[in-house]
Amino acid sequence: MLPLPAFAFVDLETTGTRASADRITEIGVVRVDDDGRDIRITEWESLVDPEVPIPPTIQALTGITDAMVRSAPSFSTIARDVLELLAGCVFVAHNARFDYGFLKHAFARLSRSFSARVLCTVRLSRRLFPQAEGGHGLDALIARHALRISNRHRALGDARAIWAFVELLYREHPADSIDAAIKRILRMPSLPPQLPPDAIDALPDSPGVYLFYGDNALPLYIGKSVNLRERVAAHFSQDWRSETDLRMSREIRRIEHEQTAGELGALLREAVLVKARLPAHNRALRRKEEAGVAHMGDGVPRFVSAKCIESRDVAGAYGPFASRASFRSALRAIVREHRLCARRVGLERGANGPCFARQLGRCNGACIGDESAHQHDARLADALAPLAIPSWPVQGVAYVREAASDGERIDVHVFRDWCWLGTACDEAELAALCECPPNATFDPDVTRLLLRRYRARTLDLLPLARE
Repeated sequence: MLPLPAFAFVDLETTGTRASADRITEIGVVRVDDDGRDIRITEWESLVDPEVPIPPTIQALTGITDAMVRSAPSFSTIARDVLELLAGCVFVAHNARFDYGFLKHAFARLSRSFSARVLCTVRLSRRLFPQAEGGHGLDALIARHALRISNRHRALGDARAIWAFVELLYREHPADSIDAAIKRILRMPSLPPQLPPDAIDALPDSPGVYLFYGDNALPLYIGKSVNLRERVAAHFSQDWRSETDLRMSREIRRIEHEQTAGELGALLREAVLVKARLPAHNRALRRKEEAGVAHMGDGVPRFVSAKCIESRDVAGAYGPFASRASFRSALRAIVREHRLCARRVGLERGANGPCFARQLGRCNGACIGDESAHQHDARLADALAPLAIPSWPVQGVAYVREAASDGERIDVHVFRDWCWLGTACDEAELAALCECPPNATFDPDVTRLLLRRYRARTLDLLPLARE
């Protein structure tokens, strides 16, 4: 009956909705094995001691109280039984990302892995009944298909309801069509239920940036990829490892995208969009105000915030660094490696006597005069040289031409002094950039991106001739 030999219909009750923080209170499984001749059904259920209090609202919803789980086994006690029960099965659940995510986190806390092919019956219902009214939640399915169930909101009761739904599909519809729908879903990512079914199909398999939106005008998250469809699909794979992914999947309401000719354009656009739109889940790229470079003065490298840097002052500086802390960490590593004096470079306070590293025999002694300040500073400059930002290699404005793999789109990225001035997609836009180029604004992420490619000799900068 089923397209594969073993399916496990699973439902969990939990103390909340956060897989990384909340705990399982009950597990119910209906395992269905089909050898082509007979169908064997195995049912299993167990309360689970979550080892934390169950919130009153959850107790009211599920009927599972602290007193009921007090004598129940912990998850660690039944983990082996659960693994054996689910072994070799397709994992079937309603809104599967929830149950699958909780189990993965539960096993991860025991330093054990768990993975399975996952079938979400929300998506199966949406695929087979796209015009159905009332949604595709479990209550809606029970009412729409007149499923006979008991113990709603208890794990085994809900697992039986999911199995009853699939049984009904095979009774009332051609088996081939149900098999095809299941096999198709098993190859597809599990979209959050609030997104339209074609949210991923509408995306191109080309480079660009994508924006996830919730209920507000500001995006939740901005990302980039050389293949927008694949990258967005990866966000909604069944492997829910992080609280950020779980929270974002609950909040997302729509997806927007911008195509680019290639990877460089996508990287540039992402860096700028994140700082302009301040998405809630892009904390690392948002921190432009914490980034900066270092300038040498009196033999001491000093951190300068990015917002205080003019584009003409970028060449000759060291970095860029994501923050003052990352600058100090890099400087500390250089001091250790080259037996420099932490006090001399400003990493250690004190005026007299040997620095701490000198007392351990790890400093050449600039702190006590055993090495001259001139010698020390020359060695420091040599050690810092790999971090130095080179002079702009082109006279004035330069461009990089980036063509799409199909040749249908060409982007011209315009730069000056390691800063991005803009991108032209046609001759009119390029002429406008040449006629009135914007002021070059230092962006540490853009500069770092350009330097990485420049040092790898993959940045083909060409002078932009102006009439």
